[in-house]
Amino acid sequence: MSDLRLSIAIGDYDRNRPLIDGAVQIDGVDPVFMKLVPEEIFFRAFRHAEFDVCEASLSSFTLKTARGDSPYVGVPAFLSRAFRHTGIFIRTDRGIARPEDLRGKRIGCPEYQLTACVWIRAILENDYGVKPSEVTWVRGGLEQPGRAEKISIELPPEITVVPAPADRSLNEMLMDGEIDGYIGPRSPPAFEAGHPRIARLFPDPTAAASDYYRRTRIFPIMHVLCVRRSIVEAQPWLPAALLKAFEQSKAAALAKLADTSATKITLPFVEEQLQAARSLMGQDFWSYGVGPNRHALEAFLQAHHSQGLSSRRLSVEELFHSSTLEAFKI
Repeated sequence: MSDLRLSIAIGDYDRNRPLIDGAVQIDGVDPVFMKLVPEEIFFRAFRHAEFDVCEASLSSFTLKTARGDSPYVGVPAFLSRAFRHTGIFIRTDRGIARPEDLRGKRIGCPEYQLTACVWIRAILENDYGVKPSEVTWVRGGLEQPGRAEKISIELPPEITVVPAPADRSLNEMLMDGEIDGYIGPRSPPAFEAGHPRIARLFPDPTAAASDYYRRTRIFPIMHVLCVRRSIVEAQPWLPAALLKAFEQSKAAALAKLADTSATKITLPFVEEQLQAARSLMGQDFWSYGVGPNRHALEAFLQAHHSQGLSSRRLSVEELFHSSTLEAFKI
């Protein structure tokens, strides 16, 4: 019997490369890998359900699951995670010295429902008391005008989201002072170019994120692995096989990262950064599976619902195939 041939759209990350280059195999699967950027994967997945298996926005997947029309089933392999204290940018000439000063401001965001934006708004509300309703959100493309929500959303009346002008990118608006700040997963090009009046809200985002983790034990989850529901119905063994393989791939990547004979990524101080992460977060700092991540998932689902995105408060179990909620032991 031949293996099941599947299209798999994922990012080109170190934790995925042992799968992509064939060092790790997926039981019973003949994969066709496509290495794509998140924006392309998410757009094609949630507009047209093009892929058999794909990396997915946790927010978009939650939104579709709450509505009951998701073409995908979740697998708790969390391919992207990030502390989003780095993702809040401000104009330095608007009197914004602390998070509380964002009240009443116009803040750009690529899409209201982006996972990074959900986490940032949760941080602002839970840690600093700034509610989403106290900000005017200006939605648009960061670098290109005309970006819209990939999934239509209906927000509570107290939430104000306005579109950017059809011919303006958020980066242009930020440079010209038409918005007071920006949140999102990518840095504005103007910031990267050293614009004198654009800065991060947190001058030391690593310190802010480390404090956040010590208080909450949350390492925010951005992307989750998903598999087409119709395939799972025919092949119920597949979600567990995928989780097993992605776990093995991540373990192989971390083993290489810890090998100090030669640095595996083109960045100085890698060994020191790895030790710092382990000191703060433990050996399994990038964990997969529901068990070690239930508290982070619960926090996200609560924020997603309270921000007016999911129509109801989902349980963690509703996101993932039942076979991935437990594992065998020897």
